Amino acid sequence: MTRAVSRYPYRGYKKVRPLVLALALTLSATGAWADRWSDCNQIADPDRQIRACTQIIERGEKETRKNRAIAYSNRGIAYKKKGEVDRAIADHSKAITLDPNDAIAYSNRGVAYEKKGEVDRAIADYTKAIALNPNLAAAYTNRGVAYARKGEVDRAIADYTKAIALNPPKLAQAYTNRGAAYKKKGEVDRAIADYTKAIALNSNDAKTYYNRAIAEYTEAIALNSNDANTYYNRGVAYARKGEVDRAIADYTKAIALNPNDANTYYNRGIAYYRKGEVDRAIADYTKAIALNSNDANTYYNRGIAYYRKVGFDRAIADYTEAIALDPDYANAYYNRGVAYKNKGDREQAIADFRKALEINPSNELATNGLKLAELMR
Repeated sequence: MTRAVSRYPYRGYKKVRPLVLALALTLSATGAWADRWSDCNQIADPDRQIRACTQIIERGEKETRKNRAIAYSNRGIAYKKKGEVDRAIADHSKAITLDPNDAIAYSNRGVAYEKKGEVDRAIADYTKAIALNPNLAAAYTNRGVAYARKGEVDRAIADYTKAIALNPPKLAQAYTNRGAAYKKKGEVDRAIADYTKAIALNSNDAKTYYNRAIAEYTEAIALNSNDANTYYNRGVAYARKGEVDRAIADYTKAIALNPNDANTYYNRGIAYYRKGEVDRAIADYTKAIALNSNDANTYYNRGIAYYRKVGFDRAIADYTEAIALDPDYANAYYNRGVAYKNKGDREQAIADFRKALEINPSNELATNGLKLAELMR
């Protein structure tokens, strides 16, 4: 079956970051084993890294204990990257046995334990790593994340602060994490300050912008809890972060304060659709259309929801409305073509795919749809 294109995105405005793996340990080598060490040290291709590190490990006592510890540690990093957490833990444990003073192996084993949900064991490993190397910023950052997961916010803030003082390569992440902790404590001004610092260090991290926006809107709501636009805007920020339930809660509050805003129903409809609550999405799009019947995107999105829920005819009707409002809406022609094709209406499908390609000649989906429609009998 030819697939329809996705819904139109959220309308715009009126958490703790992932754990940090310490970099793979490196060791230079010459001769026949130089290439294997190079592959064991690189982190771009985990399968290649595993093969090379395994070959080094299998040399046994031909390699020094330190070299074998490095190979185990690097292979553990690769297994973690592939999602094979138990193997990662086993390899980091072997590295620790061979070199009990390897702070990075403890820190990386902590990451693997936390991935398994064993937060206390992770904290123990991060603490050991810090004892062995008090300047290992990744261990402080990771322990801060673990404390935050346990709800020990003050301890998390203390660890993030220490990481920041060490000026690690991922300094922006430490500020973002500390901002999230301050927000959780209700210290919104400090949260905003940290998010602002993180953005100054890494202006390409969209989630930090959203975090700062959420903090600012939360502060505004504390000052005036009756402004529908503020709830709406915070809902947009939550939605763009992927926190759909929080977005829905804010849109619902905005609707309670201002039940006549079509955009809020439209955005809540998208959020419900993302949750798989298609009936609620349709109801919100329908309400948005009742408030503003001149918006092509709302008809288009309801068409997608109808296509998923009740079949082709109501979807076709909505795509047709979207096209009437925006005659250059290539995606609406394409989706209507998909619906016609799956109904068995060859000629209408071909016409719509051709129109979509006329508007956007680089549309590969429409090209493929046209080829399939032309093969219909």
